[in-house]
Amino acid sequence: MKTISFPQTELRASNVVLGLMRIAGLGDEDIRTLYDSARDAGINAFDHADIYGPTRHACEERFGQAVKLTATERESIVIQSKVGIRPGFFDFSKEHIVRTVDESLAALRTDYLDTLLLHRPDTLVEPEEVAAAFDELHSAGKVVNFGVSNHTPGQIELLKTAVRQPLVANQVQLSITHCPMIASGIAANMAGLDQSVSRDNGLLEYSRLHGMILQAWSPFQKGFFDGVFIGDIENYSELNSVLEELAAKYEVTPTGIAVAWITRHPANMQVVLGTTNPGRVTESAAGSALPLTREEWYRLFRAAGHTLP
Repeated sequence: MKTISFPQTELRASNVVLGLMRIAGLGDEDIRTLYDSARDAGINAFDHADIYGPTRHACEERFGQAVKLTATERESIVIQSKVGIRPGFFDFSKEHIVRTVDESLAALRTDYLDTLLLHRPDTLVEPEEVAAAFDELHSAGKVVNFGVSNHTPGQIELLKTAVRQPLVANQVQLSITHCPMIASGIAANMAGLDQSVSRDNGLLEYSRLHGMILQAWSPFQKGFFDGVFIGDIENYSELNSVLEELAAKYEVTPTGIAVAWITRHPANMQVVLGTTNPGRVTESAAGSALPLTREEWYRLFRAAGHTLP
């Protein structure tokens, strides 16, 4: 398992992250098995959010109830949660951020979060309120590091006018088939080609320039929760053919190759899994450090339907 260091911090984490948004209905034993499969594969990072589950903090609470971390185990892992989405609106107010973190800590049965992300942009954000919340949480030892989710460079820069802590991560949707932040740059300056339109104002390059780790969510999704492309022969025949060929070469599954396509990028991205299948966790982790060649990486890119000028 490849691990990455987060610039400007002491944080180091596996480049494959286990997301826990779907565990609310699992029994304790199933959650522990899922957790153990991740740890056995070398994964030390676990992603939560206050909204995951049928009720607020439901998945966090199930994790805390089932895993029951010892002090030693807690120190060896990275727990991340997110805040800001409320029913029908976004809320980056100081009151909501601080209260939600306290609720998350109680649900997770831990004293601190290694990382807290702002969950999608709040256009009504007041950077000074966010800064006040971050300062209070950081000084109290409740949150060590901070970041964002689905933010553009301009939105990040706006936060930086007041926030004093480094913003270390940005969680964004990314897969071989859904990669506008990569594809638009490759097809830059091509008039009339939809792929060339930048939809995030150069987020990939901004992140590399400013030492922010990109965390790829929905790494196997065709689009926005439109189903997975792995095994979808009807819509992605060529891509699946290449995935199968490379999987045989590297002695992994197509899932491992799909992960490797993301982790091969020099931006040092993390891949956030959403599965509750321990076997799928193991398959995904196998792609953590596969040395895909440039030719193989671009071959997958083309096979997914993207234009290479």
